[in-house]
Amino acid sequence: MKTAILIPCYNESETIEKVVFDFKKALPHADIYVYDNNSTDGSDEIAKAAGAIVRYEYAQGKGNVVRAMFREIKADCYIMVDGDDTYPAESAAEFEKLILNGRADMVIGDRLSSTYFKENDRPFHNIGNRIVRKFINVFFKSDLKDILTGMRAFSYDFVKSFAISSKEFEIETEMSVFALINNFKIEEIPINYKNRIEGSQSKLNTYRDGYKVIMMIIALIRDERPFLFFSLISLILLIIAAIYFFPILFRYFSTGYVLKIPTLIVISTVVIIAAIIFFTGVILHVLKRQHRERIEHQLILLNELKED
Repeated sequence: MKTAILIPCYNESETIEKVVFDFKKALPHADIYVYDNNSTDGSDEIAKAAGAIVRYEYAQGKGNVVRAMFREIKADCYIMVDGDDTYPAESAAEFEKLILNGRADMVIGDRLSSTYFKENDRPFHNIGNRIVRKFINVFFKSDLKDILTGMRAFSYDFVKSFAISSKEFEIETEMSVFALINNFKIEEIPINYKNRIEGSQSKLNTYRDGYKVIMMIIALIRDERPFLFFSLISLILLIIAAIYFFPILFRYFSTGYVLKIPTLIVISTVVIIAAIIFFTGVILHVLKRQHRERIEHQLILLNELKED
């Protein structure tokens, strides 16, 4: 059984050596891959000197790095962790055990149930984590504790069936939703998160990246729950049409005259559009179900290839 430690890296010269050493100590049998993403501070050379296998991804953004990792590396267990030394290497063995025993396809390092809110001194990050978690749990009928954590483990089946569309930090949200929608087994383990060391700079921008994550959530709801998404739009249009229609209807009952003919024409158009949008959702729902069936067939083929 092969385990690969995957470390996306962009200008982490202050911490990358310690992260590599800590994971070598925690899982000495694992291969440690550091994927350098255009670092300018010598992070790649430091990682090489520490004993990591260094590869390069030149398309900027964490999502692009994860896409390259998942395409290029073959293993039975993948453990992904940020290179900023905020996640505990000592938890890696438990992550690996859950994956290799078949109990999980994705293991999530749950910071929010542990030390995250004490260690993290950025209040808007804390609020953002709660908002994203609420959105995902409501719309995808789950009870995940941490959506945006940077420490996860994956099975071979998950990695090789996950078609990544994210380019940057919204990748964690996409992973969580993909696992939920396709019925992959998910386990969460509380981990002790610690803040970055002094001199180490976060690459996250609270507002810019928060906006991207919210837009990713909306896109995922549209793509993964199309019936719900388009039904809600249809309902909103019908409510707007009703607000304008009922006064005209009441006036007709009281006077016998139909007033505001142009408004009625617009209302009729809105109702027709709402109906079209609703049936669009129905069609996309059927197509999405067929897509999930194809993923199940793909997983069967992957298992047959592993056995061969």
